[in-house]
Amino acid sequence: MFHTASIWLTLALAIQRYIYVCHAPLARKFCTMANVYKCLGYIMFTAALHQSTRLVESDYEAVEIEWHNETVHVCNKTTAAWISLYITEDVYYSFYYLFRIVFVHVIPCVALVVLNVLLFRALKRAQQRRDMLLLKKNKKSECKKLRDSNCTTLMLIVVVTVFLIVEIPLAVVTLLHVLSSSVLSDFLDYHIAHILILFSNFFIILSYPINFAIYCGMSRQFRETFKELFIRGTVTNRNGGSSRYSLVNGPRTCTNETVL
Repeated sequence: MFHTASIWLTLALAIQRYIYVCHAPLARKFCTMANVYKCLGYIMFTAALHQSTRLVESDYEAVEIEWHNETVHVCNKTTAAWISLYITEDVYYSFYYLFRIVFVHVIPCVALVVLNVLLFRALKRAQQRRDMLLLKKNKKSECKKLRDSNCTTLMLIVVVTVFLIVEIPLAVVTLLHVLSSSVLSDFLDYHIAHILILFSNFFIILSYPINFAIYCGMSRQFRETFKELFIRGTVTNRNGGSSRYSLVNGPRTCTNETVL
């Protein structure tokens, strides 16, 4: 559930950054705290709903078997009756994995690749604009704002790239599993597939602390907020006092940017 939610949250972050960078006027309408809270709630609810049937898809019962001339108690796992009698295993698992491939792997990965390309192009245009501003002595403050915005965009590009590197192999293995089980003949070597899944899951887990290191290394605002929140226990703005807005968003900008 949390893996699914992390994928959709990464996509939501990329979409929000794209809106802010490439369609700044729309940020005032869409990149607000209320919309962020709604987005978080919808993503967590949908991810939980997506995985909810896995909690009741199997039945377990204690049985006795003969093992080395002794009677032992073991647990027998069977498919739940609501699946085997009304849906069938083929339909249930095919639908589950196809939904996961399309909406958890393919669409988010393709969308993130497209957004990465668009953000990279916007970053190059912003760099050209910054170079032009450097030629004007009276534009130093605007140049600094542009540089900070570029750093945030570059940070997101790096995070999304790491995400794609670790997620695409798992998506490919899952797709091969569905094709091998339903459409085509049984061509997949599951011994190799299990090894690939183990390594894919390991690198996915490893990517989470790597993302944290990327945020710390490339975002001054993230470092300052983290220190204020976990070391000093509160976040204060420059004028003194606690600032709930600064805790989540950082300083206000002309487009009311929200930093997730």
